[in-house]
Amino acid sequence: MASLALQFSPLSSSLFSKPFPFTQHPHSHKRTSTLIVNSIALTNAQNKERAKLKKIFEEAYERCRTAPTEGVSFTLEDFTAALDKYDFDSEVGSKVKGTVFYTDNNGAVVDITAKSSAYLPLQEACIHRVKHVEEAGIVAGLREEFLIIGENQADDSLILSLRSIQYDLAWERCRQLQAEDAAVKGKIVGMNKGGVVAEVEGLRGFVPLSQLSTNSNIEELLDRELPLKFVEVDEEQSRLVLSNRKAVAGNQAQLGIGSVVTGSVQSLKPYGAFIDIGGINGLLHVSQISHDRVTDISTVLQPGDILKVMILSHDRERGRVSLSTKKLEPTPGDMIRNPKVVFEKAEEMAQTFRQRIAQAEAMARADMLRFQPESGLTLSGDGILGQFTSDLPEEGLDLSEVPPAEEL
Repeated sequence: MASLALQFSPLSSSLFSKPFPFTQHPHSHKRTSTLIVNSIALTNAQNKERAKLKKIFEEAYERCRTAPTEGVSFTLEDFTAALDKYDFDSEVGSKVKGTVFYTDNNGAVVDITAKSSAYLPLQEACIHRVKHVEEAGIVAGLREEFLIIGENQADDSLILSLRSIQYDLAWERCRQLQAEDAAVKGKIVGMNKGGVVAEVEGLRGFVPLSQLSTNSNIEELLDRELPLKFVEVDEEQSRLVLSNRKAVAGNQAQLGIGSVVTGSVQSLKPYGAFIDIGGINGLLHVSQISHDRVTDISTVLQPGDILKVMILSHDRERGRVSLSTKKLEPTPGDMIRNPKVVFEKAEEMAQTFRQRIAQAEAMARADMLRFQPESGLTLSGDGILGQFTSDLPEEGLDLSEVPPAEEL
């Protein structure tokens, strides 16, 4: 329609200055006049519409300039509050909540509702060493709290860490365990001349040789787990000192002379076998294997064998435990010829052994009181005069209370 208007305007064009060719058709001048009138009407309607739109635009512009929030329920205060709600401290050392939305071989991209995304490198994904972030449970959709540890200058993205948070929690956990004097399992992951390195709660601590209760070579402890207690926990100095001897001493409180426990053969030596009895290494001397002479221990025992042994003696200070299967033999030589019957009758034989010891002590006490009836004193097994006490339990040790020997 606009083309028609341009075609027949302005009205003072040569269209009205030239005579109509009436000779061609008697009604041609009527059709031409109708077209001109229609085109003028369309042009006027369009001009009115344009003027109306212009007026609306000018009014809207004026409202935006003078009263931009007029008629809007979401006020400026609401907008400021919304900004405060989603605002966060992006300084290095601050913690932020974020959602993982992408992982790759080098780490994970995290949405922390900032102007740019943040990145969690693989080495910062976990306190333990992992080859992929998914091994640490980091997958798309995970929402977690992260620590900002740096900024990538290339794209202004933030660098995050979970390892630092877990590191702080691990030290806090170790301090708590030390306060509770609790024993934990630690895996031996290294060694040096002074002792071994154990991994506990994700941290690496040092166990001095003086704090090891085992008689095994330290090379044999690699990749094994030992019961440990905390001696020193100093996060500022990154100093974590552990003791196997303290943990073993706590376990030894459950053991009485004459008690029967289950153990696992750890290693063989010419003079005897070392038996693991729930984290404690005891020595089964070659002379205590059987009443019959044993010339080659390997013909009777092999590493990994599970057997029942009796506590013959133990030194709590030095963490040494002496064991015997000889005292459990129903018939001399059974440990060599038929060890099964030895284990079946172990508790019965141990009870008999304890009764004999108790009778011997009672006789010694009676003899002592005969000479000093009012003293209340007796002789210890080492020949030391003192108040009479007995470490012997009335009954055998409940095996359900002793943890089974495991391959550490």
